[in-house]
Amino acid sequence: MKIHLTLDGRVVPATLADTDAAHAFAAMLPLVITLHGLFGREKFGPLPGAMPPAEHRLQGYEVGDIVCWSAGPDLAILHAQDGQALSGGFHVLGRIDAGAEAFGARGPLDVRIELADDDEDEDDEEGAAALPGGCAGYRGRKPSIGAASAS
Repeated sequence: MKIHLTLDGRVVPATLADTDAAHAFAAMLPLVITLHGLFGREKFGPLPGAMPPAEHRLQGYEVGDIVCWSAGPDLAILHAQDGQALSGGFHVLGRIDAGAEAFGARGPLDVRIELADDDEDEDDEEGAAALPGGCAGYRGRKPSIGAASAS
């Protein structure tokens, strides 16, 4: 499933994994979140609702990974590599397709996150295969959005 992250007028495309946690995140969309820098490698901010619990683990990451720390729950966009592994209870929700460097800007960033148009989803089957769990099985289905606020 494709999403768009918009910051400072720039649209950054991303692909969500086909996991329960990614589906729970998609059900919160659209949303606007303020992301703050952490460790020079990520921008993070609080999500408006609960996420499924995640087991504690130690795992490397790639620039562009979209992660949810379930204890917050906090969303994190990993925009730089520092050689350290991630440790804690987290879900890898998906990956930025291109433009992760935009999240390296100084200071907090207000980011609007929304589902991409359906016709864009069908254009990129390759990105789905590259993600843990893939996204191809989720094509064509929209999650229920419920009462998530667009502001």
